[in-house]
Amino acid sequence: MAKGRVEINTEACKSCQYCVISCPKHVLAVGETVNSKGYPYVVAAEPENCIGCAMCAQICPDAAIEVWRD
Repeated sequence: MAKGRVEINTEACKSCQYCVISCPKHVLAVGETVNSKGYPYVVAAEPENCIGCAMCAQICPDAAIEVWRD
């Protein structure tokens, strides 16, 4: 199975959680830290489960996510 790596631009994230909902492997979660705009941003809570499908990046309305396949 393909392995992936998720990179999140924390300053662009506004915590809409579309990516969290769309991830089939439950890699992403809303973190406890906030960005400079006051939004709690999404983090890769379980990065080892990422399969590199990029569904999170496709659904993100702010283009705050990049997915890399290893």
